[in-house]
Amino acid sequence: LTNFGHGIKGQVFAVDESTLFVKGFAYDGNAPDAFFWVGNSPRPSPEGFIIPYPEEYSGREPPVLQQHTNTDIILKLPMGKRIRDIRWLSVWCRRFTVDFGEIFIPPGLDVPKPRVLPEFKRLAHGLRSSNISILDAKTFYIPNLHYDGAGPDAYFWVGNGSEPNIMGTKVPNELGSLDPLRGYQGEDIEIQLPGNLTVYDIDWLAVWCVEYRHNFGHVYIPKDLDVPPALGQTKIATTTTTSSVITQPTSKPANVNCKELLRGKLNVMWEVMDDFIVIELVGRIREDQYMAFGISGSHGHPQMIGADVVVAFYDRRQRRFRAEDYYMSSLAQCDGKLGVCPDERIGGKNDVEILSGDRSHGVTKIKYRRLLQTNEAVNDRAYPLDRQISVIAAIGPLNSRDEANAHSHTGTEVTVDDVQIDFASKNDHTCTDALDSFREEDGPEPWPSRTILGEKTITARIGPTGGKRGYTPITGHPSWGIAWYMNDLLIPEIYVERGQTYTFIVEGGDETTQPAKYHPLYITSSNEGGYGQLTEAQKRRETVYAGVEYDADGYAYPTAAGRYCEWKHKTIDRSAEIATFDEYKKTLQLSCDDPNGQPAYLNWTVVDETPDLVYYQCFTHRNLGWKIHVVNAGETSKISGSHGLYGSVSSTVLYTLLLLALVPGLFALLPLPPRGF
Repeated sequence: LTNFGHGIKGQVFAVDESTLFVKGFAYDGNAPDAFFWVGNSPRPSPEGFIIPYPEEYSGREPPVLQQHTNTDIILKLPMGKRIRDIRWLSVWCRRFTVDFGEIFIPPGLDVPKPRVLPEFKRLAHGLRSSNISILDAKTFYIPNLHYDGAGPDAYFWVGNGSEPNIMGTKVPNELGSLDPLRGYQGEDIEIQLPGNLTVYDIDWLAVWCVEYRHNFGHVYIPKDLDVPPALGQTKIATTTTTSSVITQPTSKPANVNCKELLRGKLNVMWEVMDDFIVIELVGRIREDQYMAFGISGSHGHPQMIGADVVVAFYDRRQRRFRAEDYYMSSLAQCDGKLGVCPDERIGGKNDVEILSGDRSHGVTKIKYRRLLQTNEAVNDRAYPLDRQISVIAAIGPLNSRDEANAHSHTGTEVTVDDVQIDFASKNDHTCTDALDSFREEDGPEPWPSRTILGEKTITARIGPTGGKRGYTPITGHPSWGIAWYMNDLLIPEIYVERGQTYTFIVEGGDETTQPAKYHPLYITSSNEGGYGQLTEAQKRRETVYAGVEYDADGYAYPTAAGRYCEWKHKTIDRSAEIATFDEYKKTLQLSCDDPNGQPAYLNWTVVDETPDLVYYQCFTHRNLGWKIHVVNAGETSKISGSHGLYGSVSSTVLYTLLLLALVPGLFALLPLPPRGF
């Protein structure tokens, strides 16, 4: 850093495409409004934006820089910016527009990048995965991990040599534990090398049984790596649902406003303090759910379009409570411009300051505040104190980005009546009971998974998810209300053969300006999809097999959209009361927006290297599709005979039939395994 004042010192390094590292940073801390500041103008100027440091902070504005003498600092570029998007880094006083120190980013800088490796070699105990990535010098990303968990003393294991051997080192699992590995069923995990060990010190990563000295599978580490250094910028995502917060039971508060929003599920309490409205949401929700509250898009009835809401939830990855400012421009999943979007993803800012949070006995309480009138006229609506105003509320599942999905609620999880609140009122307490006493009823029995066998031509349309009997219980993923209907079946599991060509007739919508009606189909390694929403680093972790091409600048674009056809409810969603999908299908009717429109065609020739499990998904949104099982030539006919049939055959039966067809006399010929395997 070039020093122009206030003792600025430090060496700046590019860690990856969105992270800078300042080694030995010094600054006297005396300027009134100084920040790390980046931009794309020829020189540092007011036409830039702040890199918050520290990255996590409370309050509406990032804190000004404090005094530093010899501090190592990691700076994450905000709002999806990348190093190639900026020309300089400055220590900048915003109030007086003064540059205290600067460094310029060389054009065409080649920054370290994650490295994609092959999948685990499949040797024992059903171990398999999709392509493994090295995210930084200590972190591995292992997607779609399968392992039966039956090894008595198995661990992630690294070492040197031509093959995995006993002279290795245990690697903690995704939770940081050195317990023997549990079973995995298609999970995406990240693990970090222990101590001072880095990927430059090892030749392989394996799953290894220490007791029996047995290699279940491994992947080799190349020597020509240039991956980001491990400076703590990679945050491990875990699947823990443990909360260490100690709370008191929900009880009726004294001298506080309280209104019931969703009977037995969600209450809101509020108080005006100076220029702020302080709100506490109390909800009976799971840790993978959010609760949302805000001002309706229209006075007099609950309207989601145009609504200004706050989405509150417990972040299991970061193990903290969060409250995020949202704006709803349409009833679609956020695509970065339109839909149900956090303000920060559409050019605004999070005007919500979280005050407290706790969770006990299945009840989550989150308190936050925001200004009665913010400076964002487009995304934020004012809280009036001179009249009643209509509000809306909802409970629903979080997606993998920890964002609220649209279209995901039944009638019991979103306000359907006009609820009005006078925020200036005192002691307006109409909550009838504490949520601790509410017991949620068991959900309905899910429908069995459907299957397509022996079909070379498959239609792809949009339809409803089937509520609590359909998409979510089948896949384990949250839905946002619509899913793929392949050959007019709700997310069936499709079987294809290597060496064969399949044609998908796609009618998912081609209106790019309407996100809710733009669903291009593609074939991928991801069990969630949404390739168009991913960062460049995330895209490198995913393998696309069909439906995506690249322009001259290397940007991905979908090739199979077609006109929009949707299976719609004839009246209301009756999935909760209908026991079979066939009967549920009778409550739907097919509707195509343009009778003269044309479908798109996705032709996919399944190459020999295609893994056993891939997915059909939507390019623009997550969580619409499901599984494609890839088998060798002729194996499908052994299951379905010569009929080319498809229908409601359960996955368990299919796997059993496939196994018996491929390995006659299996039970007579298979020897007993050694003890513990």
